[in-house]
Order: sequence, then structure tokens, then C-alpha cells
Amino acid sequence: MENRVTMALDNATTTKALQLGCGVISTVGDVFAQQFAGHKAIIVADKTTWHVAGAKVAEILARDGIATCEPYIFDEPEMHAEWKYIDRLDAVLAQTDAVAIAVGSGTINDTTKLCSAHQQRPYMVVATAASMDGYVASGASITKDGKKQTFACPAPQAVVADVDIIAGAPEAMTASGYGDLFAKVPAGADWIVADVIGNEKIDPLSWSIVQDGLHSALADPEGARRGDKHAIEQLIEGLLLGGFAMQAYPKTSRPASGAEHQVSHMLNMANFTMANGNMPSHGFQVSMGVLVSLSLYEYLLEMDIEHLDIEACVSAWPSLEEQEAHTRDTFAGSGLEDFCVGEICAKYVSRDQLRQELTDIRDNWSTLRERLQQQLVSVAEAKRRLQMVGAPTEPEDIDISRSYLKEIIYKSQFIRRRYTIMDVAVRLNRYEEWLDRLFSERGLWPIER
Repeated sequence: MENRVTMALDNATTTKALQLGCGVISTVGDVFAQQFAGHKAIIVADKTTWHVAGAKVAEILARDGIATCEPYIFDEPEMHAEWKYIDRLDAVLAQTDAVAIAVGSGTINDTTKLCSAHQQRPYMVVATAASMDGYVASGASITKDGKKQTFACPAPQAVVADVDIIAGAPEAMTASGYGDLFAKVPAGADWIVADVIGNEKIDPLSWSIVQDGLHSALADPEGARRGDKHAIEQLIEGLLLGGFAMQAYPKTSRPASGAEHQVSHMLNMANFTMANGNMPSHGFQVSMGVLVSLSLYEYLLEMDIEHLDIEACVSAWPSLEEQEAHTRDTFAGSGLEDFCVGEICAKYVSRDQLRQELTDIRDNWSTLRERLQQQLVSVAEAKRRLQMVGAPTEPEDIDISRSYLKEIIYKSQFIRRRYTIMDVAVRLNRYEEWLDRLFSERGLWPIER
């Protein structure tokens, strides 16, 4: 495990220091001094994370002689990553040259990350929950103008992840992180298929950072739920490694994200909220996407691909003009029409190219099938583990109707140019059939007629 972290750090473009383990909060002063010599520090937290770790960080900084500004503590009882907090923290950081120390998880980290970028300044983070893989990702997910958007900005220069603290996070946050880590299973399968057809070759370094040890990190969902420190350490390490892989493979988030994340992105683009008015957490959205991807892979693996009627698939393949028209019809009135047309056009292939892609899959099927079977987990096993950790596995768990979830999944294929299992299904002329099956009487989520 330590070798993977060392390799990841050595190849990261922005993050230069990581302290991970029990009790490592004591190193926060040393890490700050080494990474930001001569700078003051300013702690950014909310009321909860200040109590959990922020006050301790302040005490250690004072003990180690690090000059600090007055901490900035958001006082909202429940804080979400919204632009109003960006405006507020921007104003604070503009008044000082101090380097921010984000003490928190998704919202605090992304807010501090983007505001530090606005000041063209590095920052560090003290993680308080194993809730998502975005700690060391180059980008911040913020709701602006009513829509959740990702803003490009540098990852933290340093990370302190104290397992003693992270193990005490609320169960729902840990469950969310477990779902986000589980996403790397079907995402890896998507990359395998993309590699076979020559769409996007696997980068051995990024693959190794994410995938080596992934299945063992997911092996103890019950332990993660109860805060077992070994299970939590594996979970937070896996999540951090996903972020590091995206630094090592700067072209895209391919190493850590596939079709399952497109379900999450589509829910955000539709501004879907639960009964309480909040969006489901990223990891909870992705948990549902994981079950979708794994279901589609099970349908694919049932097919007799070695006797695939490629010409029938080619004959059914629409023209680019037909694809564009269908995309505009599908997203009519949403304001997403031009964006989705751009994504569909970017991944469109001619009939000759389609014939070659399907031939590559057919001719390599024996090896490809074996690689996919080694990579994947069954839907039943994934559902069992997600339930065990406390993540959603039924549409009702996130307050979404089954018919609307089916619509969300259908639209998810249009919103990213990345080649995934959804595109395999479309190219096989099976996508609608497989979605019908997913929501059929014998499917994962039956819709009552």
C-alpha cells in the first residue's frame, strides 16, 4: 500500500505531501512549514469540522510556531457547495496573503480550493471524512446559477488525513465515499473496453494507482460503516489514490470515472433534489450508477458476442444528422441541447468505424470477457456491499421515482464523449432494450405497470 502512495505522490502534478494514518494530525505544523515556509496560515472550517479537527489544528500550529490569521469558520448549520460561500471566502482571502488550510471534506475542500485558486495561491487540506475522491482532484464542484458545475483549479499542495478523525465521521459520509470508491470497478471495465477498440489506451501508471488493491479496499463495508480504522484507512487511501491518478493522467478523469459517474452528472444537470430539498451526495448518486453499469455489463456478458451479427448493428446505426436530431428532441427545452449535441458529435463514428469497433470486440471477445469478469463484481454482490455500508441501492432511497430514474439513465449516455458500457450498448443497438430489462418485472428495479 505504501508503495502505491509513494508512486502516486511521485507522479502527482500538484500535491507534494501526504500524511495518512492514525494520529498524523500532529504533523500538520511540520507539513505546513515544509511546504509553505515563510507564509502565515488561515484555517477554513465550518462549525462541525472546527469542533472535530479545526481547534486541534490551531493548537498544533501555535505549538509549532506557525503564524496564523484569525480562522474563518462558516457558521451555517448545514453547508453545501454553493457560490455564495465562494464570494464570502474570496473576500476573506483577498485581505491576507496567508495560505489556507481547509479542515473538512467535500464542501469545505472545494470552496477553499477554488478560492485559493482565485488568489493564485496554494493551499492544504486536513481531511475529516472518507466521503469522496475529490480531495486531491484538480477541480471544484460548486452550485452556481442553480446548476452544479465543475470549476478548474489546482489540487491541494499538501494533505493530512488522520484516520482517528476520519473514522469518527457520520456513517452517511463514509457510505458516500465507499460508493465513490466502488465506482472505480465499473469505471475500470469501461477503460478496458475502450482500450480494446483503440478508443483510449490504458495508461499503466494511472491504472496501477487506482486498481491495484482496489478490491481489497472494498472488502469490508461493514467495518467501514462501524468506523473500523483499518477499513477506514483503506477507504480513504483508495479515494486519495483515485485523485492522484487523475493528476498523473491529466487528460481526463478516465482513471476514476466511467458510466456510473454519468448518472451522477445527469442527476446534477437535471437539478434533482430529494424530499428534503438537497441533492443526494455525490457518492450516493454514484452508488446508483454503479448498479446501472454493473447491470449493463451483466447483459453484455450474457451475449454470444463471438457470433455477433455485426452487419445488423451497422445497418441500424443512425447517421450523424439523425443522432443530432434525436439528441435535440431528447433534451428539448432543457438548455442542454447544444452541449449534448457537442458530446454526441465528438464520439460519433461512421458505419465503417463502427464495423471495425465491433469486429475488434468480437475478435478479442475471449480475452476481453475474461478481463471483464476479473474486473467486475456481480450486481447482487455490489448491492449487498452497498447496503451493508449504508449506501442507497433502491431509487426510493434517494427519493426518485423509478420512471424518472430510467429517464435519467437513458439521458446519461448523451452527456459525455467518454466511451463507456452505455456506448457499447448503443453500438450494439441494445441500449433501450437493456434499460427496459433493468426496469422490468424481473429486473433490478421493476416499474409496476
